[in-house]
Amino acid sequence: MKATLRLHKDNIIAPVDKRIFGSFIEHLGRAVYGGIYEPGHPTADEEGFRKDVIELVKELDVPIVRYPGGNFVSGYNWEDGIGPRENRPRRLELAWKTIETNEVGIDDFQSWAKKANSEVMMAVNLGTRGPDEARHLLEYCNFPGGTYYSDLRRKNGFEEPFNIKTWCLGNEMDGPWQICAKTADEYGRIACETAKLMKWVDPSVELVACGSSGLTMPTFGDWERTVLDHCYDYVDYISLHTYYDNVANDIGEFLAKSLDFETFIKSVAAICDSVKAKKHSNKTINLSFDEWNVWYHSKDADEKIEPWTVAPPQLEDVYNFEDALLVGCMLMTLLRNADRVKMACLAQLVNVIAPIMTENGGKAWAQTIFYPFMHASHYGRGVSLETRVDSDCYQTTSGREVPCLETAAVWNEEKGELTVFAVNKADQPLEMETALGGFGGLKLIEHITMQGYDLKAENTAAHPDNVVPHKDGATAVEGEKAVSALQPYSWNVIRFGK
Repeated sequence: MKATLRLHKDNIIAPVDKRIFGSFIEHLGRAVYGGIYEPGHPTADEEGFRKDVIELVKELDVPIVRYPGGNFVSGYNWEDGIGPRENRPRRLELAWKTIETNEVGIDDFQSWAKKANSEVMMAVNLGTRGPDEARHLLEYCNFPGGTYYSDLRRKNGFEEPFNIKTWCLGNEMDGPWQICAKTADEYGRIACETAKLMKWVDPSVELVACGSSGLTMPTFGDWERTVLDHCYDYVDYISLHTYYDNVANDIGEFLAKSLDFETFIKSVAAICDSVKAKKHSNKTINLSFDEWNVWYHSKDADEKIEPWTVAPPQLEDVYNFEDALLVGCMLMTLLRNADRVKMACLAQLVNVIAPIMTENGGKAWAQTIFYPFMHASHYGRGVSLETRVDSDCYQTTSGREVPCLETAAVWNEEKGELTVFAVNKADQPLEMETALGGFGGLKLIEHITMQGYDLKAENTAAHPDNVVPHKDGATAVEGEKAVSALQPYSWNVIRFGK
């Protein structure tokens, strides 16, 4: 099988915003308790944070982490998570039917984020609460001092502002599962007024309005138009959320879902632009894809969890090799849409549908999806280039013609490096011929691959290196042409330099 990829240095889509390599920590399952925070763990620091987890997060180079939810945030009182831990209340957490101890809150999480070399994307509660609490939280986090909430932060031991610059206005507010779900008009009005107050408190913040909870929601489309009609002038982004599964155990259909991922992005961008045109605005609303991943492995186990316990093992998907392939395809889709997607959050970061897993009191290790994310985060910084692909195709069981090759390319001018990311979705080898137009004599640095694994192969605590990348890919460069041998069902990172 064959494919051609035509690149040219001048055919730029857009600079890649590093925040598309963001992630997400919600007060859900063992993401916080037993994940990032576990006092008494052999690696715990003076604040109770697991240093082994922090080191893995640093390997991923995650620039921003969304917090504290998620469905959790729609019932969250932020004041419960500040000040001395011994004074913090235990609460019924209605979104996930657990007990929330509030041992970790914004005071603690912003400290963790600094240790992990990350920034915080903070979410405000627009379910049970509203604009008043949001402005108070922003004042607490960002105002220097001399007011009630900024001085409360200082009293709690934080003299300098947290300086959190990215804020989500609620979460999935059209979902019937959401605490205090709203109609599009109800949410649009409260989002508008919250955004006004927040920008009056701190004009430098960027705000993300909630899009509908997914492309298949009956509210999709009308929700985005209505919400933006209310708050277009005050917000900077609208959110997208999606998760994919392979419950049908059909690898062809599963890997084709990156096409749906791209359709979703293009559709929401078009809706944003239709509202822009209606309002005769010069402002462009960009996209924050702040929840995306594969999620289905743990759903049967989640139905058996006893309610009203502390940090039960919820949503603990154990990812396999085919999941890593789709995650790689989704990362490439984000890169190809860098002109509109400026932030994205792999949901989530630790234990809960996550690239990093831990044992309470024990090991931390990388899941299969860790590696394509790490590669994209490390080598996907620069400008995204147009990828013109001519590829053999395969036909799915539903009759779709799907190109066997999915790819993205990023040029880092500062380093003088070009990276081509590629997935062969077929069960046969694929020869990829790449035209390197305008680069002037690049040489191969390395060809990293994940290939040859059983599609269901997993990494576990006992065998954390079952599925790992290798530098054994085959690429030959001749002038402004490169020929790469892509093995069946493989993730490939091909790096060129001067």
